[in-house]
This record gives sequence, C-alpha cells and structure tokens, in this order.
Amino acid sequence: MISLDRALEQLLAQATPVAQTEVVATMEALGRVLAEPVVSSVAVPPLANSEMDGYAVRCADVPAVPARLPVSQRIQAGQVGASLAAGSAARIFTGAPIPPGCDAIVPQEATQQQDGAVLVLSIPVPGQWIRPAGMDIAAGARVMERGARLRPPHLGLAASVGVTRLTVYRRLRVAVLFTGDELVMPGEPLAPGQIYNSNRFLLSGLLRAVGCEVVDLGIVPDRLDATRSALARAADAVAADLVLSCGGVSVGEADHVRAAVQAEGAIDLWQVAIKPGKPLAFGHVRGVPFIGLPGNPVSGLVTFSILARPFILKRQGAVDLAPRAIPMRADFEIAQGGLRREFLRVRVTGQGTLEAFPVQNAAVLTSAAWADGLADIAAGSKVVRGDIVPYLPFSELFG
Repeated sequence: MISLDRALEQLLAQATPVAQTEVVATMEALGRVLAEPVVSSVAVPPLANSEMDGYAVRCADVPAVPARLPVSQRIQAGQVGASLAAGSAARIFTGAPIPPGCDAIVPQEATQQQDGAVLVLSIPVPGQWIRPAGMDIAAGARVMERGARLRPPHLGLAASVGVTRLTVYRRLRVAVLFTGDELVMPGEPLAPGQIYNSNRFLLSGLLRAVGCEVVDLGIVPDRLDATRSALARAADAVAADLVLSCGGVSVGEADHVRAAVQAEGAIDLWQVAIKPGKPLAFGHVRGVPFIGLPGNPVSGLVTFSILARPFILKRQGAVDLAPRAIPMRADFEIAQGGLRREFLRVRVTGQGTLEAFPVQNAAVLTSAAWADGLADIAAGSKVVRGDIVPYLPFSELFG
C-alpha cells in the first residue's frame, strides 16, 4: 500500500487537461471549466448610483438640521437626472444614477415630506450611501481566470459585464463499467445471491455532478475475457478520456480487473492506505487512463471523491482541485488508531460538533445518505470527544 498523498500525487502527475474547447451560452455554462479569462469591457456599476431610497442632496445645503429643501426632480433606476440645483434635493431610488452636483444621499427614514419639499433630519457627509462608478468592477479588469469551475455567481458575474458566451473546456468523456455476476438492475427480480446495482446510480451521479459525459457500459460478467472486452471497447469504440470500473479490483479469484487491465495496458498504482477504499487501481488501457474503484458502495464513494475527482477536475482544466477541510470538534471517539487513514461518515450536530454514523462498514450505504461529510482521521490517530478533526463537507466533494 502507498499513502493517500503519494497516490494522489501520482494520479495528478498523469492528469493532462483536455485541449479542446467550445463556446457555450453563459446561461448554459454552469459547472463547466473556463478555458479563457473573462475581461470586462465596462465598469460595474457604469455610473455612480444610490444605495438607498431617499434624497440626493448637496452637503453644503444641509449645514444644520432640520433643513427644508424643495424637491426639484424624481430619479428612478434606469433614469439619468438633471444636474442638481443648489439649495434643492432630488427624490431618488435605489440603483438610480446620482445626478451631477449631488455628493450625498439622505435615506428617506431620515426625512419628512412637506408639500413639494423635504425636511432633512440628519446632517449628511460627502459620499454617504453613494456607490461610485466601477465600485465592483473597473473597465478592463479580469473578472474570471482560466481554470475556474463556473458556479452560479460566476454566471451572474459574466452577465454583469455583458458576456453572453463563454469559452470552456469540453466535457470529459468517462466510460464506466460495473463487474459482478451478482448484480441486477432495480426493477428486475432478485434471484438468490443477487443484489441491486446501487453503484451504477451512485457513480454515474458523481460523474455527472463533476461535469462529465458518462458512457455507461453496464454490468460486466465476472470473467477475464468479458472484462478485457469491455475495457477494450471503452478505450477504442467509445473513445473515452477515462475508463472507470467499479468492483473486481481486490484479490479474489473472481476479481479479474487487475489482470484484464494488465493484459490491455498496465497498472501503475495498486492499493492505497485508506479506509474504506484500499483496493484502488490506477493505470491505462490502450493508452487511455484507467481508474478501478472498489465494489463496496461507500468505498467507491470515498475513493472517487478523494482520488478520482481531483484527477477528473485537472483533466477538465480546473485549477482548484483540493477540497477545503474545516476544523471541527468531534463528538465521537476512536479508541485505537488504525493502520490506514480513515474517512468516517459524519454529520454536523445542532451544537456545531461532528457525530459519526454508528456503523462505519464500507457496505453500509445508509451511512453516506445519513451523513453530510467525512471526518479525515490520520493513520494511527486516537480521537476523544472534543478533539479537533478535519471535516470534508459533501458540498466540497460532490460536484
């Protein structure tokens, strides 16, 4: 076994980003990876504007309060007012451009209306409640860099500078296959000894959440020839960027993935010192990168999230690969540290601590549905209640 850090280093060293790009509508770019920086051609906001509903004034006209000023104009958002005459005020609304000559906004809460005039009840200071032009973005500024994964705020940011189309890297095509004679699909009758193929739904969902094009090759029988045939199809006929298998990577007599990959390519990495998820394989099939995930569903979820996901993100052109861990207080105990780095299914309590699912077996998928993240426990570490441990929320790992 090798350490998780070493395994991740090996995977990322061989994760070459795809070169092809495409142009998509900004509205359709959610989750894609930006291939070219976005430079703003406009200032945001383009004009100084009011932060409040109230009155635009000259501070020199309000040396003391109360001060009565005639209202000379009304300015709504989307309108440009006339120059503010000395000794007057302009009724103004949030987002409306500041009229020339105005140097402060008095909120309407600090005023009283009086028959075509306004009574100002607080002394304004220059610049109050005024958003200057370019406060958010200056014209010519780079607002997004190449390699950014586009979240909803990015799409709004692009729209705010008038960008209707974005250049992104093409989606990574991932061929995924599932080994096991015991597997059947939901909706089919279960014969004795058979189980429903939950991994097909779990891993396909994880791949789509990270922005991949999924080519599902289905269930492969537990035979070496069938496994080799499926791998060859994934590499050649499907023209995948990555081949991902689930199951069959352990050392049992019915586990043929390792031998099949070696026959069609090579295994570069085998077994990682993590729990769950030790039997992970990495290599290539006919020149196409290959990752073999263990068949236990939680093992597959953990190894995908911690190892396969960063590899996929880098191949998609993303720059930010590592999930952000949050230091949190444990409300659980580990009496004896294990030999492998362990990822416990946990969730945040109402008191802001982490509680662990009572059964951490790799086959118990309910633990992942119950949890909202993973606690990252170093090999050999004991944990007592109150210890601070790294917490990886699923929001950092899914998508």
